[in-house]
Amino acid sequence: MKRQPILGTSAGARRGRGSRRGGPGLLALLLGAMLLFVTACGGSGDSGGGDGKGEKDGAGKAADTKASQAVVTIAPKDEAKNVATSGALRIGADKGKLTSVTVEDTKGNEVEGKITAGGAVWEPTHHLAAATKYKVHAIAKDSEGRESAKDTTFTTLVPKNTFVSYFTPEDGSTVGVGMPVSLRFSRGITAPEDVEKAIKVTAEPSVPIEGHWFGNDRLDFRPEKYWAAGTKVTLKLNLDGVEGRPGVYGKQSKTVKFTVGRSQVSVVDASAKKMVVKRDGKVFKTIPITAGAPSTTTYNGQMVISEKYRVTRMNGATVGFGGEYDIKDVPHAMRLSTSGTFIHGNYWAGAGTFGSANVSHGCVGLRDVRGGWDKQTPAAWFFNNSILGDVVVVKNSHDKQIQPDNGLNGWNMSWAEWKK
Repeated sequence: MKRQPILGTSAGARRGRGSRRGGPGLLALLLGAMLLFVTACGGSGDSGGGDGKGEKDGAGKAADTKASQAVVTIAPKDEAKNVATSGALRIGADKGKLTSVTVEDTKGNEVEGKITAGGAVWEPTHHLAAATKYKVHAIAKDSEGRESAKDTTFTTLVPKNTFVSYFTPEDGSTVGVGMPVSLRFSRGITAPEDVEKAIKVTAEPSVPIEGHWFGNDRLDFRPEKYWAAGTKVTLKLNLDGVEGRPGVYGKQSKTVKFTVGRSQVSVVDASAKKMVVKRDGKVFKTIPITAGAPSTTTYNGQMVISEKYRVTRMNGATVGFGGEYDIKDVPHAMRLSTSGTFIHGNYWAGAGTFGSANVSHGCVGLRDVRGGWDKQTPAAWFFNNSILGDVVVVKNSHDKQIQPDNGLNGWNMSWAEWKK
């Protein structure tokens, strides 16, 4: 059989066909196929001029690679020092809406706040702490859903002048149903709304609780009626950084919890010269008493036991009675007013006085022995069965009603007056 020549192939090519098999024509075909494959995977092959229109996501939708038009604005500026604790922090968004804002201190405690004005503004819901460094992370989106973020830090001012509150009752205590939450401030307050906003009192079971100012240095909280027995009460003080008066800032951040024990309300009838002790609404004990003499009558009204002393000194000169009395060892004394009203043991009056005559200088007296050693006396029994916060109500005395701020005695105001 006659061999046919290989067309288009030189002798040199024939000699090297083991390494260049297929020749340049086949190579061109392969390169063309590869180009076609790349083009197919990459879409149209148009670079898009940098506008992203040529790119598509997995769903076939064009992805937008333009920068977000939203701009996050933060005041104060980054790394600002000596920043005011109120009114200085404000976060906004131009050409977009805020979607997320986080403000926290170096311990990771977040500042509560809310986005308002349709996403245009974020502001804290309360003041910031003093002498504290904060970091801000805010995100906004433009109309196309593209995100923009900004991070800053700032440090609040270090106060030169401060105030604190002294509170009643103590943390962890168990108290009677009449115990209000009472705070006295070390400096007179000229911004009461700001201070009160930084104090929160809650109860479980929940009841409405309102605060009332007595002057500019005392704020009490209570419900409409006495606490229910067993109630758990929480006081949260967030005074750190509150400007209570110009240039004077609070420095407390504290949580106080106490429990309301059993209900005990004792009613003193000054005319009948007896006291009926009610425990959880039922008569527990009836005790003969002596109240204020006709010239030194006992206040009427609802009074709360605020202090207890097994033995104390009572000097008439400290409460406006001159030198009429100075008893150095009054037993089983429980304070009912700031002005000096007590319910206490009385060993100097004859036993027949109790239940038959009113002879005191305004206090409520119960039979006792000197030194208070006898646990069976009415005074000892009442002392040992009473706790701070128990209520003593005096009625039928020829005197006026005690003032609400004279002791822990805000119960002598109506609920409507209290809320004013």
